[in-house]
Amino acid sequence: MQAPFRSSLQTVKPEWIDYNGHLNMAYYNVLFDESVDQLYPLIGFGLDYLETTGCTTYVAEFHICYLRELHEGDEVTCTFYLIEHDEKRFHAYQEMHHKDGWLAATAEGLTLHVDQSGPKVAPMPQSIQDKLAAFKAAQTEMPDPSRISRRIALKRK
Repeated sequence: MQAPFRSSLQTVKPEWIDYNGHLNMAYYNVLFDESVDQLYPLIGFGLDYLETTGCTTYVAEFHICYLRELHEGDEVTCTFYLIEHDEKRFHAYQEMHHKDGWLAATAEGLTLHVDQSGPKVAPMPQSIQDKLAAFKAAQTEMPDPSRISRRIALKRK
């Protein structure tokens, strides 16, 4: 598995364009999410995992920074960096790049491993924890740390 993970090329669909003429904010999330769907089977998650274990992942928090507009037909890839993880959670950072190389958006999220029988947050199997650790160790290229753990606030006068 490559680290960081890079999704396949994804295309901005016409129905995702808003009245301002660019990609609606909700669909940046869709593109980030669909790229993670490509990564998950490599880690051990996905529909098969849910069906065999009764466990899945829930995103507890997700922040997007919109850096440059995307338009109908634009093609993008998303990268996935694992910032840290423990037995029940992982903190990830993603970047969305236009096929021409420029950065369109970034995203950061906290994901929980959930036993659906509760539902309750539960430890991941050791095999998945090991894959996450190997993925983290293989990341030689890391994102700009100034884009991680950003907060939203107005400056007080």
